[in-house]
Amino acid sequence: MPNSNTTLSLSGLRKHSGKLTMPLVVLLAICLFGRAAEAQYDGGTGEPNDPYLIYTAEQMNEIGADANDWDKQFKLMADIDLSAYTETDFNIIGTSFSNSFTGVFDGSGKKIYNFTYTSTGANNIGLFGYVRGENAVIKDLGLIDPNVDAGAGKYTGSLVGRIQMGTVTGCYAQGGSVSGERYVGGLVGQNEDFIFRPGMISTRMISNCYSTGIVSGRIFVGGLVGVNRDGTITNCYSTGSVSENWGVGGLVGYNSQGTITNCYSTGSVAGRTEVGGLVGWNDRSGTITNCYSIGSATGTRYVGGLVGNNSQGTITNCYSMGGVTGTMDVGGLVGKKSSGWVVTSFWDTQTSGQLTSAGGTGKTTVQMQTISTFTSAGWDFWNLWTICEGMNYPVFFWQIPVVDFLCPDGVDFIDFAFFANHWGQNNCNEVNYYCEGTDLDFSGTVDEADLEIFFDNWLAGVE
Repeated sequence: MPNSNTTLSLSGLRKHSGKLTMPLVVLLAICLFGRAAEAQYDGGTGEPNDPYLIYTAEQMNEIGADANDWDKQFKLMADIDLSAYTETDFNIIGTSFSNSFTGVFDGSGKKIYNFTYTSTGANNIGLFGYVRGENAVIKDLGLIDPNVDAGAGKYTGSLVGRIQMGTVTGCYAQGGSVSGERYVGGLVGQNEDFIFRPGMISTRMISNCYSTGIVSGRIFVGGLVGVNRDGTITNCYSTGSVSENWGVGGLVGYNSQGTITNCYSTGSVAGRTEVGGLVGWNDRSGTITNCYSIGSATGTRYVGGLVGNNSQGTITNCYSMGGVTGTMDVGGLVGKKSSGWVVTSFWDTQTSGQLTSAGGTGKTTVQMQTISTFTSAGWDFWNLWTICEGMNYPVFFWQIPVVDFLCPDGVDFIDFAFFANHWGQNNCNEVNYYCEGTDLDFSGTVDEADLEIFFDNWLAGVE
């Protein structure tokens, strides 16, 4: 809602009736420096402790109209709908290396609906086109039904086209579609550090993010990120289908010297070469750790259930179970491994339709749904992984709804009966794991407040 405070400006002065009396010097100051005197957006100064407040679609579009504000801080205060902006109407925020968004945008858990952008060949396309700098942050923002088509352009994503050294956390793109020529991702086109040197600690982080839309392009296309170059992606997932030509992955198209941890993908992937259920091409010391893919992978050459081509990369504690089809260098887990390592990783020989792989160990479906297969290989089932034995494959603890107490996966009457059995208990503490997790608000008692939390999650499933 609009801020009721009136900032000193010519427009504000017109609201007063009667004769206007003001020293000439003040009037001249307003004329000369009107931009600074006017109320920008819906409040705030753009400083760290006083961000610009964004309430409307018009205010969101205003950010991209003035590059002078791209080093400032913003906070989204309400859900907004951008459907009024079509084709190239919306002002992309950050357009190039020299005109990047280097500030902070806090979505504060709000949503932006119907972001649409269509061009024939523009580069750096997304709600934010080019984000750069160690202090650049985009966080806690959801895009609902974004549709972005960059034509023959490079660096395309629904949220960010290209990010260098910045951070994206707690963001997602739900539904919609993204397409472009190369470096195309459902959320981010390319994540990189242009000054990275061996031995440096990566500062580029994409964390706790996801994408569910359809993604397509010609080179290096991923369900979440097109290219991860020296960057870190952790606790993320993608579920949409990904397709086109070269370097296609369910989560990331091309991972070069980057790190991908605790991530998964479920969508189908199709392309020509370097096609992987999770990553199309894992190259140049790229690492993939504690990840999985359950979507199908279809291509011609270098096709794998998890990774299409593992070149000088390392894969550790990962698995895949989706169907894999191709004609040359095809594997259940990895299609081609010219060098690099695949450690304590597995694929399902039955569901994949592949008895061989360029790395990893093949297992039957029964073995893949047995916890000892993984614990004997050193997988962490105390803090990271969990499994409903004989029912499904390992998933991350962070995927499980807080009220999904018992197998099978998903919140149902079995979980409700378990909860009801603890009703009224008032000795909940750390020793008894807060009454086996049923004291959901950690108050010490299983009561009406916990019941409300339970029903807020009713029928929820694994993410």
